[in-house]
Amino acid sequence: MQRVYAFNEGTAQMKDILGGKGANLAEMTRLGLPVPKGFTISAKACLEFLNHGEVLLDELKAEIDQYIQQLEQDTGKKFDGAENLLLVSVRSGAKISMPGMMDTILNVGLNDHTVETLAQETQDYRFAYDCYRRLLQMYGNVVFGMDGSKFERILDQHKKAAHARYDSDLTADQLKAVIADYKELYLKEIDQPFPQNVTDQIYEAVKAVFRSWNNDRAKYYRKLNEIPNDMGTAVNIQEMVFGNRGESSGTGVLFTRNPATGEHKLFGEYLVNAQGEDVVAGIRTPSSIQKLAEDFPEIYTLLNELVYKLEHHYKDMQDIEFTIEEGQLYILQTRNGKRTAKSAFKVAVDLVKEGVITKEEALMRIEPSAVNQWLHPTFDSESLAQAELISNHGLPASPGSGTGQVVFTAKVAKEWAEAGKKVILVRQETSPEDIEGMNLAQAIVTSHGGMTSHAAVVARGMGKSCVVGVDDLEISEENKTVIYPGGELHEGDLISVDGSSGKLYRGEIKQSFTSTDESYATIMEWAEEVSELKVRMNAETLPDIQTGLAFGAVGIGLTRTEHMFFKAERLKEFRSFILSQKEEERQAALDRIQAYQEEDFEKIFRALDGFPANIRLLDPPLHEFLPAKDQDIELVAGQQGISAQELKSRIHNLKEVNPMLGHRGCRLGMTFPNLYLMQARAIMTSAIKLVQEGLEVSPEIMIPLVSTQKELAILKEKIVAELDQMIQEAGVELAYTVGTMIEIPRACFIADDLAQIGQFFSFGTNDLTQMTYGFSRDDAGKFINQYIENGVLETDPFQTIDLAGVGELVRIAVEKGRQANPNLKIGVCGELGGDPKSIMFFNQVGLDYVSCSPFRVPIAKIAAAQATIRKQEK
Repeated sequence: MQRVYAFNEGTAQMKDILGGKGANLAEMTRLGLPVPKGFTISAKACLEFLNHGEVLLDELKAEIDQYIQQLEQDTGKKFDGAENLLLVSVRSGAKISMPGMMDTILNVGLNDHTVETLAQETQDYRFAYDCYRRLLQMYGNVVFGMDGSKFERILDQHKKAAHARYDSDLTADQLKAVIADYKELYLKEIDQPFPQNVTDQIYEAVKAVFRSWNNDRAKYYRKLNEIPNDMGTAVNIQEMVFGNRGESSGTGVLFTRNPATGEHKLFGEYLVNAQGEDVVAGIRTPSSIQKLAEDFPEIYTLLNELVYKLEHHYKDMQDIEFTIEEGQLYILQTRNGKRTAKSAFKVAVDLVKEGVITKEEALMRIEPSAVNQWLHPTFDSESLAQAELISNHGLPASPGSGTGQVVFTAKVAKEWAEAGKKVILVRQETSPEDIEGMNLAQAIVTSHGGMTSHAAVVARGMGKSCVVGVDDLEISEENKTVIYPGGELHEGDLISVDGSSGKLYRGEIKQSFTSTDESYATIMEWAEEVSELKVRMNAETLPDIQTGLAFGAVGIGLTRTEHMFFKAERLKEFRSFILSQKEEERQAALDRIQAYQEEDFEKIFRALDGFPANIRLLDPPLHEFLPAKDQDIELVAGQQGISAQELKSRIHNLKEVNPMLGHRGCRLGMTFPNLYLMQARAIMTSAIKLVQEGLEVSPEIMIPLVSTQKELAILKEKIVAELDQMIQEAGVELAYTVGTMIEIPRACFIADDLAQIGQFFSFGTNDLTQMTYGFSRDDAGKFINQYIENGVLETDPFQTIDLAGVGELVRIAVEKGRQANPNLKIGVCGELGGDPKSIMFFNQVGLDYVSCSPFRVPIAKIAAAQATIRKQEK
C-alpha cells in the first residue's frame, strides 16, 4: 500500500487519501502554480498509526526516507547541508477543513549546527536565529506538550529587557539568549534536550500531527460540525519558504471575495517580514491586502492573476495562504473559503450570474443551517444611538450582535454558559484550545489580530458575532479587567458587541432581526423551483403562521389543537368537560369550546389563503389539563363548583402510570367521540363560512396515535358522516381529507390497512422515535450525550433520523401505504422535518412534504432542494 505521495503524484480528487490540503497542493502543482515542493503522508497512514499503538510502521519510515531523498534532489537542497540548506514545514490536513484544530510545525531541520549554516547562507543572523527560536517553541509545544505560554513568557521577558515591541525587533544576539532559555526550559520540563537529528525531528513531528487528530479541540470541532471521527489527517511535508527574510519578504492570507459580505473584491491581510503563523495567530495586527499593491505592485498583479485562475478552477471562493520570499511569490495553500450566510448566498448567486456554476451547483454550495445567520438579531438603531460606547477601534470580523457578561477564559465561558448565563469571551487573542468556550459565547472580542485571525475565521464559521484587533483595550486575563479609554470593565460586567461595525458598548442593547436581501430571495426562489419535496410549517398561532408564510411555507403540516385550550377561559370550559359527570353537562361544555375553536380555525384558514392546514385532533391525556398543586386545586375546585377533595379524587382517577402510552390520541376519540366530533364541526363550520365568502380552504383532519385499522375506520366514519351532512346542508362544494398520524411502530407495519381508510399519513417522528427506542424524549437528555461520546449512538435520534430503525419503519410504511393507495399523500411533522440530513432521507423514500417550526422553514427548503439535486445526480 502506498502511504506517501509527492505533490506531483496527486490530484484534487484524492481528498480521501491526501486530505483537503494535500489534494489542493497536488492540484496547484499540476496547474503549474508556484508551490514549494513537498510530499503528503496519507490519512490512511494516520489511522494505521493510531490503531497500532501510535508507532510509525517501518514501511512508512522507509517511504518517508525515500521521499525525503527525492525532495532533496528536486529542490537541489539538503538537510544538514553546508549550503543550500533544506528546511520543511510539517502540517496537518484532513479531508474536511478544520482550521487551527490540528498541529503545524515550521522550520523543521534546524539544529545548533544548521542554524549557523542558514545564517551564513542568507547573511542574516537575526533571520536564522528567529527561525530556530520558532522551531524550538512550536516543537516543544506540539511534540512534547510543553506549555506554550512558558515560551511566550520567556520571549516577553527578553522583549521587555530589550525595549522591543515586536519579535522582529530583537537582534540575533538577543534571539540567541532567548534560544538558550528555551533549551533550559526543555531540560527543566521534559528532562531532555531539543533533538538535533533531523530525521528524528521529522519522525516525531509526523507522529505529533497524527496524534493531534484526537486532541480535545479537534474532537470538539468534529462533533460541532458533524465530521466523522474515522477519517484521520494527512501530513504535508513541504519545503520552507520564508516570509521573515527582511523587508522584501512577507506572508499573508486572502479570500478571493469578502467572506463577510460576498463582495467581489480581494479580501485579506499580510505582514512584512513575518511567517504565516504570525497572521493566523493574531500576534501582530496586519495590513490590508490592498496595501500590497503599494508595497509589492508586481506581486499584487501576479497574485490577482493566480487568484482568478484558482477561483475559476475550483468554481468557488478560495481561501489562500501565500508567502513572499525576497520578492518571489509562493502559494502555500488554497481551499474553499469559510464564509457567513450573507456572503455564501451572494457568492453563490454571483457565480451563477458570471457563468461559473449552475443554479443547482449554487444551491449545493449553501449550508442549510447557515440560514440561521440571517435570523440572528442585530442591535436596534434607536437603542444603539443611546448606548455607551466602549470602543470603535475594532475590526468587524463576523456580523450580528451579542450581549452578555464579560469572561476572560474559555473555561469560565463554558461554566457560566452551562449555568444559563449569556457570556462574551474577551481575550487578547483566541487559540484553537478556546473552541468550546467560543461556541458557547454570545460573541467574541480580541484586542489583537486581524480579519483572518483565528478568532475571526472560527467565529464566521460558527455564525458568531466577533470583533477583533480592538487596540485601545488593555485586556488583563490574570486580573480579569479590561481598561478602555473611558473606564474599566470587570468579569461579569454586561457588554454588547456589534460584529457588523466593530463597536463595543456597555450594558444591554435591544435587538432586532436582520432583513434578507436579493441574493437570499434568489436562492430561495431557485430552491422552490428545484425541490420535489414541499415544505410546510408546524403552527397554530397567527404570528407563527405569518412567519412561516413569509419564509415560504406552503401550508401547515401540524396544528396542535391542544395548544388552543390553555387560555384561562378555554381551560375553564375544557375542565368542565373533563370533570362533568353527566353527558348533557359535558356536551354543553363542548358546545362552548366549539365556539372558541371556530374562531381559531377561521383565523388559520384566512391567514393561509388557500394553502392546506393539517389539523391534529386532541392528542394529550386529559390529566394534563388539570391542576397539580394544592393551591391550584383549591382555585379550580371553586371555579368548577366542587370540593377540593372531589377534584383530587378525579385527578387521581385520571392519573396514568405511563401517559405517553396511555389514554391519549385516538383513544380519547374512541371513549369521548363527541370531543373529536366537536373539533371536526368547528373546523367545518369555519371552512364553510370562508367558502361562502368566496375564499379557498383546504382542511386536512388528522387522527393521532392510531395503532389499529378499526380505530381509524370507526372515527373516520363518524367524522365524515357529520361533516358531509354539514356541507350538504350548507349547499357548498368543499373538499377535505381525513387521515392519520403515524407514530406507533405497529402502524408502520399495518400501513397498507390504514391506507385503505385514511387519505393521508403524517409521520410524527418524535413519538415514533420514542416508541422505537424506548427512550423518553423528556428524559433522554440525562444519558444521550454520553451515548454519543461513547460511540453507542452516532447522533441524537431526536435531532437526526435513525436510518436503521426509525428510518426503516418510515420506509416500510411508505411502501405499504402507497401499494394500497397510490394517491396517498404522505408528510412528516416531527422535529426531524427541519433537519437537513433527515430531509435527505424523506426525499429518498418519496414523501410529499416535510413540516417544521416556522423559523426552520428556510433551512428545510434549501435542504429539500439539495436532496432533490442529489437524488437526480444518483
